[in-house]
Amino acid sequence: MATIKELSKKKEIISGGHRACAGCIPMIAMRQVLRAASNPVVVGCATGCMEVVTTIYPYTAWRSSYIHNAFENVAATISGVETAYRILKKKGKIPEDTKIDFIAFGGDGGTYDIGIQSLSGAMERGHNMLYVCYNNEAYMNTGVQRSSATPYGAFTNTAPSGSVSFGKKQFSKDLTGIMAAHRIPYVAQTSVSHWRDLVNKVQKALSIDGPTFLNILAPCQLGWRFPPEKGVEIARLAVETCFWPLYEVENGKLRITIKPKEKKPVLEYIKLQGRFRHLMKDSAKDVVDKIQKEIDLRWEELLEKSKV
Repeated sequence: MATIKELSKKKEIISGGHRACAGCIPMIAMRQVLRAASNPVVVGCATGCMEVVTTIYPYTAWRSSYIHNAFENVAATISGVETAYRILKKKGKIPEDTKIDFIAFGGDGGTYDIGIQSLSGAMERGHNMLYVCYNNEAYMNTGVQRSSATPYGAFTNTAPSGSVSFGKKQFSKDLTGIMAAHRIPYVAQTSVSHWRDLVNKVQKALSIDGPTFLNILAPCQLGWRFPPEKGVEIARLAVETCFWPLYEVENGKLRITIKPKEKKPVLEYIKLQGRFRHLMKDSAKDVVDKIQKEIDLRWEELLEKSKV
């Protein structure tokens, strides 16, 4: 397990001067992932916030091999690059002892929704790659539209709150569970608020020969409506309320990696976010209760699976 001192000595793969918002949590997530990599990397990035802020033509913030592609196919692109790498090694055009990490990044829009077909295909084919979803729970780059990762009750511009509505009417998709159902070697959920957990999971994923998947909660200050300095605190509260449990599924075995000492009520998490402001009224208590009930149910299910 790397220390902060060891990680800080590594050269940043993403340079300063990119155009992300001050305090951008998805950018922190990407930097933590890349600092955990010990080999040269080839990065693919689906269209989205992190692509836009790092690669506005004619500039780039990337100090590695980097491929931007369409919203839906970063997993397919990186799986193709990984295949070419293996073929070139077989033909002797790349030295046999060369080690490269292949990493695909996508937001929840490009992962949960538009990109799930190519992601599922890449995982099923067994490519030696890591797919990372920086999950900010909506289509932030195009104006905060709901995605299937958006939580129940949250305000977005396509699931607004008002006199006859209360935000999104569906609970979020369990994409981590869907990826685990592919029976790939390694799947995990993590958060920037627990850097040791995140770095450990990245290093474990990159050490495995085969397809791996990480789902990282990455609060967005614009879409979630909170002050920039509150991002990591909100990410931590997501873990402490079990809204975003930290766990891994390694070769089919589920292990919860962080168990809160005291499980906090979900109200402590959502009250800091403007996207849930409409739920702070007495008239919305039943919606908050419904969210709490669903969190409790999913947490109990995880606890049971971890015992198997």
